[in-house]
Amino acid sequence: MTRTITPRLRTLVLLLLAVTGALFAGAAPASAHAALTGSDPAQGVVVDRAPTQISLTFSEQVALGDGSLRVLDPKGKPVQSGKPANVSGTTYAVRLRAGLADGTYTVAYQVVSADSHPVAGAYTFSIGAPSRTVVSDTGAGAGGGAVGGLYSFGRYLSYAGFIVLVGGAAFVLACWRQGAGVRALQRLVVGGWLTLTAATLGLLLLRGSYTSSGKLGDVFDLDLLGQVLQTKTGAALVSRLLLLAAAALFVAVLFGAYARREEEEGAEGTEGTAEEAAAERRDLGFGLAIGGIVVAAGLAASWAMAEHASTGLQPGIAMPVDIVHLLAVACWFGGLTALLVALYRAPADTPLGTGAVGRFSRLAFGSVLALVATGVYQSWRQLGSWSAFTDTRYGQLLLVKLGLVAVMVGLAWISRRWTGRLAEPGATEPEPEEVAVAAAVPTGVATAESGERAAQLARQRDAIDTARRKRLRDADPNRSGLRRSVLAEAAVAVVLLAVTTALTQTEPGRTEQEARAASAPATGSPADSSGALTLDMPFDTGGENGKGLVRIDLDPARVGANEMHLYVQRPDGRPYDIPEVKVALTLKAKKIGPLPVAPEHITTGHWASSGVQVPMAGDWEVAVTVRTSDIDQVTVSKNAQIG
Repeated sequence: MTRTITPRLRTLVLLLLAVTGALFAGAAPASAHAALTGSDPAQGVVVDRAPTQISLTFSEQVALGDGSLRVLDPKGKPVQSGKPANVSGTTYAVRLRAGLADGTYTVAYQVVSADSHPVAGAYTFSIGAPSRTVVSDTGAGAGGGAVGGLYSFGRYLSYAGFIVLVGGAAFVLACWRQGAGVRALQRLVVGGWLTLTAATLGLLLLRGSYTSSGKLGDVFDLDLLGQVLQTKTGAALVSRLLLLAAAALFVAVLFGAYARREEEEGAEGTEGTAEEAAAERRDLGFGLAIGGIVVAAGLAASWAMAEHASTGLQPGIAMPVDIVHLLAVACWFGGLTALLVALYRAPADTPLGTGAVGRFSRLAFGSVLALVATGVYQSWRQLGSWSAFTDTRYGQLLLVKLGLVAVMVGLAWISRRWTGRLAEPGATEPEPEEVAVAAAVPTGVATAESGERAAQLARQRDAIDTARRKRLRDADPNRSGLRRSVLAEAAVAVVLLAVTTALTQTEPGRTEQEARAASAPATGSPADSSGALTLDMPFDTGGENGKGLVRIDLDPARVGANEMHLYVQRPDGRPYDIPEVKVALTLKAKKIGPLPVAPEHITTGHWASSGVQVPMAGDWEVAVTVRTSDIDQVTVSKNAQIG
């Protein structure tokens, strides 16, 4: 009874945990792409006087090149002067030429975020009055076009190669040691190594064009390659190539010396010789296991140290978590691929036993547990709210991934049922004695043959023996059912890996929502019947309970006296009090301000101030300073037309 209930309970737990983990897990690895959260002048505004510089604020620090920030006049001619520079925190600026004429200007930016992804975009503002502009293509080709497609495909191949290499080797060492001598498994693991190596070399060549021009002709530009090698991503790719050299040595030993030791395991010898051989096999297997874990963790770190996990919140925790996440994926998906190959291509004289399948089942179960633990942490960093599941592209892709994981775990449950049937007493198994007797049936050929004829007959009998074993093995309906279910799992895993790759290149929901809120135009205007103005500004002071939303209502939002109401809310919408909040109004175009406003506390999460004077109409900057503790403070701002 225990043998029947325990696997079912384990499968049920596996299904529930895997679905929960997929609900919270991101692809990989866990912070955010950079997003434009503010600009000066702001998008779409009309300023009375030409600014001296253009400044852009991103959600995280970015890497700049000489042409990362460009400003184009209505005729499409660049008007920026000098190189862009970091002026403070995550704000970057480029100076403009003096004497700019009235009209509509285009600001184009093309930067690389701290998690290695290119970010490009453009917006317009006007001086004096809007005008027609000939600018239609800002030339921001980073991350798109043919190079972008090739780079995405290269990332998919690199993940696939890593999974097959690490998962296949883990399957041999942890689940089926005899598989080290199976040619099909050897080809699978070596193929994973070759795929990962080729993809890494391709990514290294594509990287320069991918983050700059996006042109195929720049793929072999040595100057761009030299610049790539000086970046964090370039160093990670080179480190991956060096680790792949160590992985090649590991594979050679695994399928060389280790495979020979396994083949010699059944060889006859003295008791002392057998014990020594067994000790050597154990030592070699232990050494391979330790070396393989070190190399695999190093390869996983080449992603963790250069992409999402290396930037943003808690990178010291996120990077080890990401390494564990990648290794768990490799053990599950890569081991599944190796199991599929073993089921279909294992020779008759080296059959895959139910013990190996059971060991892989336990390995996969442990991998899913690791995925759940790391996925919950990654979701906290990448999504930030339940609404991000439906309101952002990242969340929508994650829902697709959830469905695929649910299907895959359901298929895994079916595979476990087939495995249980194979292990039941009386299951069809080719008996060596039966096959040997059947293969020894006289063929009608005289026994007194020449040596060459005898060798030929021996080969024929071996071929007949092998074919008979294969027929007996393949005739088992339980084994056939297991093959079909594992094949279906592998097919879903291929699609799941594609969705995961897309997730790694998609702006996480948390960043997308914050950028959307920060760049949203002010609601309400003097033309409204009520004349009220409402501004929503998310904030994050970095401390405990440091995130929330500040909302300002200004009524009637006209020149003269106004009434201001200020509300502070938690991310879930509940009002809450903070130690201090201050407001300042600035009209930069006229060099007026900052004009301080000290609102009085009314009730929980509500402050108000009457008689707020706005001296003249214009594009005013409304800045709010929020303090959530003695040391945690931040200032957020948004521009709005008042008067």
